[in-house]
Parts: sequence; structure tokens; C-alpha cells
Amino acid sequence: MNTLELHALNKTYGTHRALDNVSLSVPSGSRTVIVGPSGSGKTTLLRMIAGFEFPDTGRLSLNGQTLVDSTHEVPAHQRLIGYVPQDGALFPHMTVAANIGFGLATKGNEKQQRVAELMDSVALDSNMAERWPHELSGGQQQRVALARALAQQPRLMLLDEPFSALDTGLRAAMRKMVAKLLADAGVTTILVTHDQSEALSFADQLAVMRQGRLVQSGHPLDLYRYPEDEQTALFLGDAVVMPARIEAGWAHCDLGRIPVNNHRNNSTAQIMLRPEQLQLVSLLPSDAEMSGCRAVVTERDFSGNTCTLTVELQPLVNGDQRGRSLLVRSSGMYAPPAGSAVHVSTIGHAHVLSEP
Repeated sequence: MNTLELHALNKTYGTHRALDNVSLSVPSGSRTVIVGPSGSGKTTLLRMIAGFEFPDTGRLSLNGQTLVDSTHEVPAHQRLIGYVPQDGALFPHMTVAANIGFGLATKGNEKQQRVAELMDSVALDSNMAERWPHELSGGQQQRVALARALAQQPRLMLLDEPFSALDTGLRAAMRKMVAKLLADAGVTTILVTHDQSEALSFADQLAVMRQGRLVQSGHPLDLYRYPEDEQTALFLGDAVVMPARIEAGWAHCDLGRIPVNNHRNNSTAQIMLRPEQLQLVSLLPSDAEMSGCRAVVTERDFSGNTCTLTVELQPLVNGDQRGRSLLVRSSGMYAPPAGSAVHVSTIGHAHVLSEP
């Protein structure tokens, strides 16, 4: 069952088309992440779901209830949708408890008990109840904002880049905590972000937007392995893209003959491999006659447990010059140093990209 259904949403500001025929289904209880570069339309789409903006045309429904179509529009306060903005947007003149309890219909001890339960659910100590927002860290402010949104028992939770202002370590911890909290509560969630690693780790479903259009959606691993085009491939991570001739399930390219996931024959195309699909073996002088793809490590970017290497492919036996530089991801401890001669091989299938 799908909680949210978006059908052919369009939105134009003057001559700028912010959303162009966007359709998307969000499964019940899932975490969907909308990702894309600045100006891609992802925040406009989120605000439209929240009810802060309305489409020019299209239909939006939640749990079978039509929120927007050509005849009517349900205002934001009647949608029962939780919204956590990037900065938390806490009321500065209210304590933590007052912020969380804002909008609760209950009063007295019942309200205090509900606020205490919500604070506990987002891992906030009870002694923080009387603190003011300016006395909290960035992570604590985001937890208060999340608790305030959960207090309304929303049918859908919208998160607008809520972790972007946090440092790297805290961002990862908050992301895990929020994902577990929402999953345990069974709340369907939509997160908007421009951070690719955040999108891939948080999502059950990933939706990539570009220039107001929904380019591709699906499971994060499927989009990472099988992106629709080169732009999507490079947006979701480092990629090795090169021309090839496709024949009977094989690509003939600068890396030699490697299997592909497309069996069209006698055609040229762009293929993609992720850097972790390339393997390097250091060559010794005695390996001079070793067949296969040879290269030289030209750069070495060490980052602890991993190391990103730039290698330059060497000339073929017939003298044709390749000269192509590739990115290869290797173990940080055992990566060959710059200047090393290496043999390059591939793991798995290359992906054939769609023609532009």
C-alpha cells in the first residue's frame, strides 16, 4: 500500500519551470529520499506535499484522501503532516517542553506526561525540559524539532535537510537515530537532501531530481549500480565512464573485454563502472610479458581505511595510445604508491548508460 501518491505535478514561477510532470508513489512505512543539486525542485516538491505551496496542475493524495487536484486544495494545517525544517525553527521564547507541547490539545499532567514520553523517544534528558533553545546544541535542537513534529501523530513526516548544519560525526549518529525512531513508530518519511551518501544510507526508496524533473526512482542500490544516465551516475558517486562497443553481452573498451548488463549488438555506447569494481595488482619487473590492461598510479588520495587512486592506462600492444585516467578505490593500508606499475582488472558487470 502507498501512503502518498503524486501524479503529474507541475509548478511554474514566471518563466521558470520548478516542477515538470513529477509523479511518485511513496510506500507506507517507508523512508523515501528526494535528492538532487540546488535548483532541481526537491524543496519545492516537499513544500507542495506539506501544503505550503500548491501545484499549477496535477494531483496529490495521502492515504487515499485527495489533498490537491483540479477542484480543491486541502490547507497545510488540515493535512496531519509533520515537518522538520533545516534549522529546526524552534520558538526562541519557549522552553524545550513548551516547544514540544505546542499544539497538543491535552493540558496539565497529561500534557506533561506526553512531553516527557516524546523527549525520551528522541533521547533527550528530562532535565532539559526547562532549557531555552539557545542553550542547546545543534543536534539537541533538531531532536526537539522532531519531537514537536511527532507530537501531532502525523500521517507523514517531512524532513528538509535536517542534518546539514551538524558536523560529520553527529550527522551520521542523528541520521541513524532518526531512521530507527521513525521506523519503530511506523511513520512514513520523506527526506530532502543534496548529500549523496546521506541519501543512499537513509533511503528505502531514492528519487533523483534534476531541472524540475524526476529523473529516476527506485531502491538506492539499484540507482547506484544502474543509473539512467551519466549525470545521475556522477551525482550519486564517483564513476568511471568510457565509450565501448557492445557485442553479445560484452563491452570492448580501453579496459579490454568486460561483461555488460545489456545484450544489444554492434552498437557503441557509454559504459559505467564504480571505482570499487576496479582491482589493481602491482606488477614486478618479471611481469613484463603479463597480458591484460596495464597502468601506472599517478595520484594517491589516502583517507584512512580507503584510498582513491588515479591510474593512467598504458599503450596497447599495437601501439595505440590510451592515456585514459581512471579512479580506483582501494584499501588504504595496501594501496600501491604513486608511480607503481599495476595490472587493472574488473569485478562484475559494467552498466550501459542510456543515450542522451
